[in-house]
Amino acid sequence: MCGIVGICDLGGEPVSARLLKRMTDLIAHRGPDGEGHYADGAVGLGHRRLAVIDPSPAGQQPMANRAGDVVITYNGEIYNFQKLRVELEARGYQFRSRTDTEVVIYAYEEWGEECVHRFNGMFAFAIWDRRHRRMFVARDRYGIKPLYWYFDGRLFIFASEVKAILEHPRVSARICYPALNEYFSFQNIFTDLTLFEGIRLLPAGCMLVLETREGARPEIRRYWDYSCASTPAAISEQECVDQLYYLFVQGVTRQLVSDVPVGAFLSGGMDTGSITSVAVRHLPRLTTITGGFDLTSVSGLELAFDERQSAEMLANLFKTEHYEVVMHAGDMEWVLPHLIWHLEDLRVGQCYPNYYVARLASKFVKVALSGAGGDELFAGYPWRYYRGMNSDGDQDYFRRYYQFWQRLVPDEDKARLFNAETYRHVRDHSTFECFRSVFDGWPGEFRNNADYVAASLYFELKTFLHGLLVVEDKLSMAHSLETRVPFLDDDLVEFAIRIPVTYKLRNLDSVIPIDENLPGKRELYWQRTSEGKAVLRRAMTRLIPAEITERTKQGFSAPDASWFRGESIDYINQLLSNPKARLYEFLSREYVSRVLEEHCSGRVNRRLLIWSLLSFEWWCRKFLLA
Repeated sequence: MCGIVGICDLGGEPVSARLLKRMTDLIAHRGPDGEGHYADGAVGLGHRRLAVIDPSPAGQQPMANRAGDVVITYNGEIYNFQKLRVELEARGYQFRSRTDTEVVIYAYEEWGEECVHRFNGMFAFAIWDRRHRRMFVARDRYGIKPLYWYFDGRLFIFASEVKAILEHPRVSARICYPALNEYFSFQNIFTDLTLFEGIRLLPAGCMLVLETREGARPEIRRYWDYSCASTPAAISEQECVDQLYYLFVQGVTRQLVSDVPVGAFLSGGMDTGSITSVAVRHLPRLTTITGGFDLTSVSGLELAFDERQSAEMLANLFKTEHYEVVMHAGDMEWVLPHLIWHLEDLRVGQCYPNYYVARLASKFVKVALSGAGGDELFAGYPWRYYRGMNSDGDQDYFRRYYQFWQRLVPDEDKARLFNAETYRHVRDHSTFECFRSVFDGWPGEFRNNADYVAASLYFELKTFLHGLLVVEDKLSMAHSLETRVPFLDDDLVEFAIRIPVTYKLRNLDSVIPIDENLPGKRELYWQRTSEGKAVLRRAMTRLIPAEITERTKQGFSAPDASWFRGESIDYINQLLSNPKARLYEFLSREYVSRVLEEHCSGRVNRRLLIWSLLSFEWWCRKFLLA
């Protein structure tokens, strides 16, 4: 796991080694174990190394093949690299290291761009092919590892983080108005835009090819997509449970490969508990980490937000070396400037608890296993999917589901949210089209509720999960911690997306609306039904106690609805009630004041929007020139 950068000047201007170093220095937190730089005239590559597999000097990057005409800078882990190595050795390739990096190099030599189909893992890499004078860039299927890029017609720059691109003297930080409109609609960005004008995020499951000739442009090609329910597997439910158990154990075991200590996040829920159960079979005295919250000033449903008791029970059951961090209301205030500097690309949810948990984990291990992906693959958010059910065809479904996914500000409020200048830039920008375009790759139909739920799962895998993965990468790598996602093992995913929807959700005919802004929405939902992840629950009973598989789902979220009305209100007012706050260069003070008043009065829960306003204020301070 590492940080990568690169420059390609189609005008032929030589790349400065000093500039490459400045760019990699900015992301040194992604790789404190080493650095390297490569220049070939107008092409340059940089690397910061977090040594996980073969930490010897043989693993230094950028790395070249024996002939020196294929050079790579690589971030990620290929979990099936040993199997691929045996295959490549049989074809005559000779290896000088034990790294997966070298496997990627020779896989490209042997299979060209098609090599990406053979990799089971997470990755973002760039290969400079001197033979064909072209740059080949790729990102993993699900978007676990980020890769940002900039192109102005002549200068092409890429990096693991935006701040490295901004270090180039020909790139400046300016707001991207369409992305701003997306963010304040969805608390996410569904297109490949970022809040930085001209800087894009290579979509998950895509490759980028750039020929180094004047007038060439980056060509982006999709090499993989989720085929949710395009052809549901013809399999009984019991056979599905058996196969799911086998693939899950295989996927977790695969992702334990490492030459450094591996630990696991342990929330007390089914997903992380099941991962830990498999991991302890192979790693004696596994380190586990959980986060909890001080609930002394919390009321209502948020009193259930602390999961330490369940996590401690599992840690005792599996005999792990267990550590906990407890967060208080004031912890958000301290961490927000640091968090936004690392996050850069604002995405879903109140994520500061993840920052603290990753920081604690990094004190004991270099690699941590995460439970991300279980909910999105196995229908863990039923109250969302039901918003699109009982629709009358695709257009009705798009309209209804779009209304739900305007998590922050609906279209009818945009003229009041943005100030006059910003609204002039966004009024003709359709966030509905951003939403609808996510379904351009949807292979299914819109005939019945099973189809509508399958389409919703496809949408959330492409958007919500992707946002979670971007956030998790940034906040773990802020502490030089590699996070792995066993639920996103390729074999497991390919099987999971073909499981019939009726095995995941029992009742496809009941519409149960729950407000996405409500704290404790999961508890409210489960008071009325035990829907969601049914087949996974059955499979995981072989690994963890029934009291865990059957318990109410609880996300990892701070009790911010209470804190934003109580202990944190002075901080919120200090930032958002300040007439000189930077966000008012783009937003309306009157609208923000109304939001704060609605929340503090208890009339409307606006915790999601308040978090996003705080994040955007710090984003403006950290990245926009005064």
